[in-house]
Amino acid sequence: MTSGALSFVIAKVSFAVGISSLALVYLTKLARPGGERKPRSYLVAVPFLIIVALAAISLGLAPSSHWNKMIVGDEWLECLVSIPVIAILPFAVSIWAVRQAAPTNLVHTGAFAGLVAGGVSAMAYALHCTDDSLPFVAVWYGGTIVLCTLAGAAMGPRLLRW
Repeated sequence: MTSGALSFVIAKVSFAVGISSLALVYLTKLARPGGERKPRSYLVAVPFLIIVALAAISLGLAPSSHWNKMIVGDEWLECLVSIPVIAILPFAVSIWAVRQAAPTNLVHTGAFAGLVAGGVSAMAYALHCTDDSLPFVAVWYGGTIVLCTLAGAAMGPRLLRW
């Protein structure tokens, strides 16, 4: 492993850790009745905005003939499938833990449970994935984490009902 490859692994893991950490803070607030009053949940967008900005800079510095390879990579389909599949277990654990606290905003809480699960899953997948461009991470990691969030929002009302 070269230092360049290691720096990309660190960037991918840092992106996922940032999302998971922020989402977990808000999930713990949303887990309790009345916790949705002032969550300032827009802050979870910060890691997404940072990775998108870094991806844009990376694309701006590269010739346009390389953009397709940088964005799509070789493992886009594996990433698209793996992150949501790996997220099933952390999502189930999050839902079980949050359900014990009796949340009242079930859609929002489910979304944050999905966001936490997607971030944890992306952390695990980052150690396996060999596509190391920032645009790839922004599109495929970010997209699958958003997909996990939407799935959590859709399933939250059914799974968190008490």
